[in-house]
Amino acid sequence: MQATLRRHILSVLLPLSLFSAAPVPAEESSAGAELEAAVAGAHRPEANRARDRYRHPVETLSFFGIRPDMTVVEIFPGGGWYTEILAPFLREKGVYYAAGLDPDSGSEFARRSMHAFRDKLEADPELYDRVRVTVLAPPDKTAIAPPGSADMVLTFRNIHNWMAAGTAEQIFAAMFAALKPGGVLGVVEHRGDPAVPQDPKAGTGYVRQDYAIRLAEKAGFKFVADSEVNANPKDTKDYPKGVWTLPPTFAMKDQDREKYLAIGESDRFTLKFVKP
Repeated sequence: MQATLRRHILSVLLPLSLFSAAPVPAEESSAGAELEAAVAGAHRPEANRARDRYRHPVETLSFFGIRPDMTVVEIFPGGGWYTEILAPFLREKGVYYAAGLDPDSGSEFARRSMHAFRDKLEADPELYDRVRVTVLAPPDKTAIAPPGSADMVLTFRNIHNWMAAGTAEQIFAAMFAALKPGGVLGVVEHRGDPAVPQDPKAGTGYVRQDYAIRLAEKAGFKFVADSEVNANPKDTKDYPKGVWTLPPTFAMKDQDREKYLAIGESDRFTLKFVKP
């Protein structure tokens, strides 16, 4: 009797299980596999791979809806951490713009940063030969891509810098101008404590999520969704040297290094917007 009952239950449940999850579209599945391959690429230095557990590149880019046939702009690529992923992912079917600092700037940091970035690209032409480098230096240089040409604009932990420089509104406007209608803006930033008033200059490096959303909406973007993929509940956001106290910067050097290593990299919000 028990065996008969088991067979009856299975006969009911098995057909239902066939419909329990919608099939993944082939295009989406292929994009995911290509993205994972780019992240797993042997060209990525071990030090950069080690940060995947904090930065979650596959999950983050998948949340934004990236595909290999898109035109994508990354704002301020820095040392090229995401360039190592985006350039090979977009190389054959898409377009990748790296909107960097002004190499002719009066700032030595900006000049050194962009020369180092170009050196990185030139060192591996088979991988980076199709990267299109543009300049983002408000108020005069804001053409990060041809107007209305981009499917996606990405920015990783940059808003606090724009706030400090007083250029946030101009940069959000530049991103809006570059995107097609329906294009996606993907944002990752150190998440500030919602109980603490926002410093307009973001001196600690932390930005409240609601504040960032308002900046984007003021520029014309529509907020779509947020993700906790880059959240870190261990981050108390109250350190002697702001967010730079934590890895990978370790602004306190060896002082309490193990404590900050145990916390890990910052708590971050991950936001998706669209241009209407």
